[in-house]
Amino acid sequence: MADKITQTAGREQLGEFAPMFAHLNDDVLFGEVWNETAIDIKTKCIITVVSLMASGITDSSLTYHLQNAQKNGVTKEEIAAIITHAAMYTGWPKGWAVFRQAKEVWK
Repeated sequence: MADKITQTAGREQLGEFAPMFAHLNDDVLFGEVWNETAIDIKTKCIITVVSLMASGITDSSLTYHLQNAQKNGVTKEEIAAIITHAAMYTGWPKGWAVFRQAKEVWK
C-alpha cells in the first residue's frame, strides 16, 4: 500500500484567515479524497492535471500537480501525450500553456 498522502498547505497558508477552507483542503481533499483507493494515485494525478488544464489554471498549483504526477510515475512521454490529447478538448492555447510548465518539470 502506498504512503498516506498528507497536506498542510491549507493550514500553513490560510489556517488563521480561513480555517474551514484549510480544513477542507488538508483533511477532506488531500486527507480523504486523495487517499481513497478506488483510483490509483497516478490516475488521480493525471485527472488533476487535465482538470486544471481544462479550467485554465496555470499557476503554481499546476506546477505542484505536474511535479506530483512526475513523482507518482507519469513519464515525460505520457505527460506529452496526455497534454496533446487534452488540448483537443480543452483548447490549443491551454495545451501550449501547460506544455511550458511541463517542460520545466521534466527537464
